This record gives sequence, structure tokens and C-alpha cells, in this order.
Amino acid sequence: QVQLVEAGGGLVQPGGSLRLSCAASGTIFSINVMGWYRQAPGKQRELVATITPGGTTRYQDSVKGRFTISRDNAKNTVYLQMNSLMPDDTSVYYCNADVISSYGGQWYNRWGQGTQVTVSS
Repeated sequence: QVQLVEAGGGLVQPGGSLRLSCAASGTIFSINVMGWYRQAPGKQRELVATITPGGTTRYQDSVKGRFTISRDNAKNTVYLQMNSLMPDDTSVYYCNADVISSYGGQWYNRWGQGTQVTVSS
């Protein structure tokens, strides 16, 4: 019942910037951790960054100092600001959220559909 919709991907030159967004909708009681993952062709999906409802963040070492994850709890939306992009950042980026739909219910994990980020000159 919960859907994650991503936006903001595209083609950018090395050194450029992009800002991704992911909005959750549907039957939502609460959202705990939200995050961004990426998966390039032939590779496994890997963590990029996560953020708690209170704003505590965690980043993959390769993006530290370049990417910033943030969230707007009122809008059920998570963002990923990507600066100083490199060709190795090229991937499909997926948002992720831990969601509960009712009080006392079970937490479950939901993925977005993915948005393509291509870094190339």
C-alpha cells in the first residue's frame, strides 16, 4: 500500500551536481529509516546513505564529503544532494524506507522504482 516515487536523475558532467528526491505515499503510520542505494549493471546493489527520523546520517565511504542525505518528515520525502559527481557514480539510484502502516503492526521495507544517474563528459 506504500509507494515510493523518485525524481531528479539525469545526465551530468563530471564535477557536476544533481538532487534526487523520493516521496512516500499511501497508508503510512510512520516511517523510520530512509535511504538511498545504487546498482550498476552487473553489480550488486549497495548502500549510498541512510537517515533516521531525527536526522542521524550514515554514508558509504566513497560518497562522504560529496553527497548529503536529508528528509522532510512532514512531506514523507527523502533527498540526496550529489556534488562533485564522478563517472563511477553512474548507476540506477533507488530510495528505500522502513514503514509501518498501523499502530502495533509490523515494520516492512519498501523500494522505489529507481532513477538513472549518468556522469559522463
